[in-house]
Amino acid sequence: MSKRSVTEVSTVDGQAFSKVLGTGVRREVPTEDEMGEFEDAWEDEIEEDEDVIDAEAGSQEDGMDIDEVMPAIEESEQPSAPPDVFIPGTHTLGEDEILEPDESVYLMRHSTGVDWPCLSFDVLRDNLGEERQRFPHTVWIVTGTQADVAKNNQILVCKMSALHKTQKFGNDSDSDDDEEDDSLDEDPIIEYRSVPHLGGVNRVRAQPLPASEPLPPPTQPYHVASWAETGKVHIWDVRPLIESLETPGYSLDKPRSSKPVFTIDAHGRAEGFAMDWASSSASSIRLLTGDINSKIFLTTSTVSGFNVLSQPFSSHTSSIEDIQWSPVESTVFGSCSADRTVQIWDVRSKGRKSVAGIDPAHESDVNVISWNKSTSYLLVSGGDEGAIKVWDLRNVQKKGTSSPTPTPIASFRWHKGPITSLEWHPSDASTFAASSADNIVSLWDLAVEQDDDEMSETSDTKDIPPQLLFNHHQKDVKEIHWHSQIPGAVISTGADGFDVFSTIAT
Repeated sequence: MSKRSVTEVSTVDGQAFSKVLGTGVRREVPTEDEMGEFEDAWEDEIEEDEDVIDAEAGSQEDGMDIDEVMPAIEESEQPSAPPDVFIPGTHTLGEDEILEPDESVYLMRHSTGVDWPCLSFDVLRDNLGEERQRFPHTVWIVTGTQADVAKNNQILVCKMSALHKTQKFGNDSDSDDDEEDDSLDEDPIIEYRSVPHLGGVNRVRAQPLPASEPLPPPTQPYHVASWAETGKVHIWDVRPLIESLETPGYSLDKPRSSKPVFTIDAHGRAEGFAMDWASSSASSIRLLTGDINSKIFLTTSTVSGFNVLSQPFSSHTSSIEDIQWSPVESTVFGSCSADRTVQIWDVRSKGRKSVAGIDPAHESDVNVISWNKSTSYLLVSGGDEGAIKVWDLRNVQKKGTSSPTPTPIASFRWHKGPITSLEWHPSDASTFAASSADNIVSLWDLAVEQDDDEMSETSDTKDIPPQLLFNHHQKDVKEIHWHSQIPGAVISTGADGFDVFSTIAT
């Protein structure tokens, strides 16, 4: 990101328009005679101009003061100075400065506004194919609002289409990328359907669907869970909302979509933020929810509906901040808490106690965790102190043993605010994304190693971790997700709405 003053932003293309003075002399339009000789109408005018020049030359010889005639200014072939790159922690914005994105490093970048802030969202699976590369893109998300009054909140299913490639303004006219609308940079089209939701939505999670399978048909459910500030967890069927956006003339089944399929009351009036679905078949659904009273409840599906296990999982001593099912072991999950620990659980264990853990994992509250889908023993955590740590779960402390607290295999203190969201790349085992209260979304690659020969000790960039690939700025960013069907695409939500972007770095 480069920075520039607000006064510079107000100009068009960086250059103010010149004005014509009101006293400027205009050439008179000659009147048309009744009849005259055919002659060159411009010949006399040229001669008169020559006379004027000669007269001016003569006046100069007499010592009269005249403006000096300057030679024509030739365009400089030297490249313009590079933009001033903003480095968090090193540079500080002045009162009249704002950050401006460098469009040359984005393959795609779109921002959309919202009526009410959305703290959480999830990506919905679609039938548009895997590994999509061609622009324009379409993404589906589900989110929930934080309205001014509890009854004004909603669950929204949004379809964002016409997400075009970012247009580059340079000398790339001869490039091979000018195919159809690949170079267009138009506003996206946003369509949505909503259902009322009592209370603000703390977190939203969509039921994971197998990558090899399409969306379920409209007659089958696609479940989404919402953590309400009222202490209730609602399970919704959003399949009719998707179909009404996808199929023209579709008659929305309002009774099916306007009310929750099931409501979890086990948490009482204690609200929470931690929630995760297990990757399982539609006939065997499992949902974990954790509250601020350090209790975790498991909800499973039955033939007749949903069932909540009465005994909670309880080894944490403070608010549960995040939960993640293991990507490979169907009975194992991890959790993190304001008690500074990360706990590993097995639903088969007696007493509903954790079987292993990292204590302490951070200096302060552990806000978020993410389990690597490709390398199942890797877990990344983010703390309130701004640190990001990568753990090898093969080294965690098993309960009942005296093994020492494990050391993270990687640790980064780049962010200057609490970590608000973390997520591993869906297919690249070494890459993850993070967001922070310092208004930054960062992309990381653990496979990058520092090259001491290329590091400059006098450079402003000497303190930047080599694993840091990219910084994206968004006001009050709360949550981020990769799009599993569009390689490299990231979606984030903040105070002003949603950003959808992909970069040349991933």
